[in-house]
Amino acid sequence: MKSEIEKAILEENLREVERLLVENPPIVDTVSEDGLPMSFVAAGTGNLDVVKYIVEYSRASMNVTDKKHRNILHYGTASGNPELVRYLVERVGMSPVSGDCDLITPYDIAHQGLRARLAYLPEVLQGKTGEESRFREIELFFEKITGFSYEDSYRNPIRTGFYPDPSVVRVGDDYYMVNSSFIFFPCIPVSHSRDLVHWRIIGYAITNPEWARLDELEGGRGYWAPDISYYKGRFYICATYRLNDTGTVYRKQMVVSADKPEGPYSEPVFLDEDGIDPSIFTDDDGKRYMLLNRGARIFEISEHGDKQLTAATLLFYGDQKRAPEGPHLLKKDGYYYLFEAEGGTGEGHRITVSRSRELFGVYEPCPYNPIMRQQDAAAPIQRCGHGKPVQTPDGWYMVYLCGRMVGGAYSILGRETALDPIVWTADGWPIVNNLKGPGVLQRKPALPAGSALAGHESAVEENLFGTGNSLALEWVTPRPPEKDGIRVESGVLSLKGSRLPLSDVGARNILLRRQEHFDFTAGVRMLTVPACDGQEAGLICYYDENTWVSCGLLREQGVLYLQVREHIGDDDVIDGKRPLSGAPKTVEFAVETKGLQRTFYASLDGKEKEELAALQNVYYLCDEGLKCGKRFTGAMLGVFAYAGMTELWVDFTAFSYLPQM
Repeated sequence: MKSEIEKAILEENLREVERLLVENPPIVDTVSEDGLPMSFVAAGTGNLDVVKYIVEYSRASMNVTDKKHRNILHYGTASGNPELVRYLVERVGMSPVSGDCDLITPYDIAHQGLRARLAYLPEVLQGKTGEESRFREIELFFEKITGFSYEDSYRNPIRTGFYPDPSVVRVGDDYYMVNSSFIFFPCIPVSHSRDLVHWRIIGYAITNPEWARLDELEGGRGYWAPDISYYKGRFYICATYRLNDTGTVYRKQMVVSADKPEGPYSEPVFLDEDGIDPSIFTDDDGKRYMLLNRGARIFEISEHGDKQLTAATLLFYGDQKRAPEGPHLLKKDGYYYLFEAEGGTGEGHRITVSRSRELFGVYEPCPYNPIMRQQDAAAPIQRCGHGKPVQTPDGWYMVYLCGRMVGGAYSILGRETALDPIVWTADGWPIVNNLKGPGVLQRKPALPAGSALAGHESAVEENLFGTGNSLALEWVTPRPPEKDGIRVESGVLSLKGSRLPLSDVGARNILLRRQEHFDFTAGVRMLTVPACDGQEAGLICYYDENTWVSCGLLREQGVLYLQVREHIGDDDVIDGKRPLSGAPKTVEFAVETKGLQRTFYASLDGKEKEELAALQNVYYLCDEGLKCGKRFTGAMLGVFAYAGMTELWVDFTAFSYLPQM
């Protein structure tokens, strides 16, 4: 039943609203039948007078959000009243680019018009329809306020899914990015962009299996926090090589170089200096240095980065003094600017900066630190840090990592890559996004004059295994596959079954791609069935050898079974197992995903698909899902085949990945 105040607001009875709030001021803090604050109900009606009274004469807070992190401007925009929207922006100070849990902003609502209105306003307000032209008026107002048109905007994160620890270098009109790859092979993806927003993988830093050194490493180890730089016509990539905790040496620094950004890169050189997150800096005198944590330590390296010439010395420990890492140096206007990631990789993650007139001088912390941090614990984009500045034709930007949570607790997509503008203050300090934390909707960086965009949208609708006889660059394997263990011919993938099970670090030939969206459907057609007892093949949702869920075809005591298997630590849970009466010629596996829910299906020989299992909470496919070893990656999906001690080759085709927007 609606309260008196809600009825008065919905009837747009200003006098009754005034009377009720004067007689009982706390009632403005009550919520509607839909769980909305009274101020949001008023904004949804589009009645400016009622909203103004609530804003200016009641105790209502303008900081409140609903359960999806929408604020009063989301509802005011959905009402379609330009005068109300102008009031909320100009007088209340609400932002057109504040994002809800789905990264939808008031600017998006204005652009989508009546269609967005139906999604945002409760049913009780749906009868109040505005004209499409009024939404266009709001959109033009937002364009004036933000300084960019909707078509000229981009949305964070710019790279969704498992793309952590970004480092970017600009060479001419092109940008190149590297991200951590941990134990996945090929190692360290190299991506290209013309506008810092649209990216595609063009190569890898290590593509020779004999150079990877990953075979015995546990999930979460391997290649951490790479950096890419350019010097005298060559691209240099360095990264920490993180070993298992079984010996006396845990960390080394790896360096490769190439004359083309896509490679091939030189054989890795390993420097025996402890620490993580290396980057390379070249000073004006041509001397080259490597920085790494703790804090920002520095040592001179040879011209080609293959030798350490001096002992490491500490430049500056950091401003916050907690987990200082990810150091990068930038020389500008006579200052050495030292950027660091601090606060750990969780909620306290941040970027700080300090500066000195001399490379080895005393570094002064920025008075505006942290220059990037998420202050709103309920906002959709969290864990912001580990950033590197890059200059564009129209200014500076910071590329940094971030994370988004499902249910406020699980970062199932892993750590992602975000981008926000840098402004240099009058006293010469760089601040990111005007110290507002991560942006949701921003103006795109300008393209170089006369250049055309040749980028890659992350929302891939279909991702076949490859064209011709080449595997598409998006595909990786946990550790290098067996020699000739993966073949592609005319879009058909042939996968050699692993002798060791998926839960063993020695398992091979598991072919994966990143999960880039919270909600998606994916599927694959399997053209070969297991021939011997114990063999299994099919679709897999994978985090590491400790946590995964498979949907496959298993042969057991001469009988073929469809089954879904959850592997969580040391435990296996079998879901939806059922025997088949014969051997199908083809099996199509599919998974529908919504947040932490996954529903698996199978179709035999082109018949109607049948549900095998509906899993309500695959929390274990993320960093927070299990306390075991190093968990810094993200959810992936692909195909697998397990052969045991007898040989098995399985053919797959028609892999699809369809995001649900």
